[in-house]
Amino acid sequence: MNEKSIIVTCALPYANGELHLGHIVSTYLPADVFSRFYRLKGVKVVFICATDDYGTPILIKSEQENKTPAEYVDYWNKRDLKDFSDLGISFDFFNKTSSEENKKLTQYFFLKLLEKEYIYKRDVDQFYCTQDKKFLPDRYVLGICPFCGAEQQYSDGCEACGRTFSSGEIKDPKCIICGQPPINKSSAHYFFKLSNLSSELKSWLTEGADLQIDVKNYVLNWVTKGLRDWDITRDISWGVPVPLDDAKGKVFYGWFDNHLCYISSTMTYLKSKGIDGKSFWNSSRIFHFIGKDIVYHHYLFLPAMRIGINKEYALPSSMPTRGHLLLQGQKFSKSRGWYIGLRDFLNHFDADYLRYYLSSITSYSQSDVNFDWRDFQAKINNELVANIGNFIYRTLSFIYTKFDGKVPEPIEPSQIDLEFLSRFKKTALQAGSYIENNNLDKGLKTIVDFSAFCNQYFQKMEPWKKGEGSQNCLYYSVNAVRSLAILLNPYIPNSTEELWKQLSLPDKVFEQRWENATKLAITPKHTISVPKILFIKIEDSLIESQQKKLENLPK
Repeated sequence: MNEKSIIVTCALPYANGELHLGHIVSTYLPADVFSRFYRLKGVKVVFICATDDYGTPILIKSEQENKTPAEYVDYWNKRDLKDFSDLGISFDFFNKTSSEENKKLTQYFFLKLLEKEYIYKRDVDQFYCTQDKKFLPDRYVLGICPFCGAEQQYSDGCEACGRTFSSGEIKDPKCIICGQPPINKSSAHYFFKLSNLSSELKSWLTEGADLQIDVKNYVLNWVTKGLRDWDITRDISWGVPVPLDDAKGKVFYGWFDNHLCYISSTMTYLKSKGIDGKSFWNSSRIFHFIGKDIVYHHYLFLPAMRIGINKEYALPSSMPTRGHLLLQGQKFSKSRGWYIGLRDFLNHFDADYLRYYLSSITSYSQSDVNFDWRDFQAKINNELVANIGNFIYRTLSFIYTKFDGKVPEPIEPSQIDLEFLSRFKKTALQAGSYIENNNLDKGLKTIVDFSAFCNQYFQKMEPWKKGEGSQNCLYYSVNAVRSLAILLNPYIPNSTEELWKQLSLPDKVFEQRWENATKLAITPKHTISVPKILFIKIEDSLIESQQKKLENLPK
């Protein structure tokens, strides 16, 4: 692809508790690796995210903590940004759905859709708790999914099968406050005519975007079965107000406003840079990174709303979708404590270790990924330490100790040298092709395999014997180290910046160009700095201490 600009967004983390590794694997890390790669390609990248601030769970939690909803979400917005930053997630702008810009854009979309007759009002039976004397929003009601029969599901959708539904369709409903069955009480709500856009959605799904085939077919099946109109308002106090005189006390359902925050945040960021946001948006390729649990909302609601206002804001070019993270074969569960918090992980391990491990095991598919402590240890020790780290350190330390830190002058290349140079020049192109197509794990494997090849080359050349060609080995090897610094930068940015310093090269790695990884840019007599070991072996005792935390938890 030859883009001049791309916009990358991530599904918004809900401002209602700490981030865990399950959040990272499907969305934030892949989006960050992708964004860092395109910056190295010289493409103008705008990488956007925000916290999802509205909804009933926020109201419940803020009440429990004696805070206003605004105070509550402000805390988690700051906390999430800190945790993301410490993991090396390189957002250009991190916003909130409760920002004034997003409120205005949400109300603008609603009024435009209303003007184009995609919005209508009708009375609906809402759950009402006679004991607590209040209408019960979706998250105040639990019951059985009317489609797949899964229990303990909220009344607006099923986490098990991914379908959404109207609150009155949930089976065996119970109020989560008092546990009593609610009654039905009439309330006027606003609906979006999703059903009227079936043909346009089908065209977009089949022709208008670069979408994964399995996800596309999954959504097309929903469209074929028939889409139903979508209730977009709620009777709660915390949300974007509906901008109509006869809608006092009503706010928009969170899934109406949260994906609009991709647009409003991008507009806000670009405005701060003096750039025409709408023009930039509409001339860029747009990537929305999501997990498979929110496919329905992103593949139907998101494009339908943009289509409904005549594509005033361009639809996504692609929506990379990945599966969930399992913990030692079991689904993550915060309620049972069966999860690994991001902050807790970063308190014990280097952020690049997590980035490397998750990138290496996560495919571009909806398949679930398994986090296993022993597998994590093995990958870091065998690949990052014994392969990549070993080649880097032995090359730099040999130059530093045997050549006074100066890169030797090469002689005429041998056949082995030429084979090395051929692989050297191909690796960036092969890895880059994988990353462009979102196969980040395959891109990383290509780079790791190149490092293993470099180790074999070093071993064959035996520079410690000081025979003919030793200087060639070190000259080509130090250039391969430089190449690895660029190629690995999207995956392990902190470590590669440290490596760049050891190479005594100007500027920063992230300021380089991907294609320059194919060049022998370190010249003879260049002086390197004191080599330091980049990656430390993970000891058994550290892994055992992490495993013990899980032993007494229910699976």
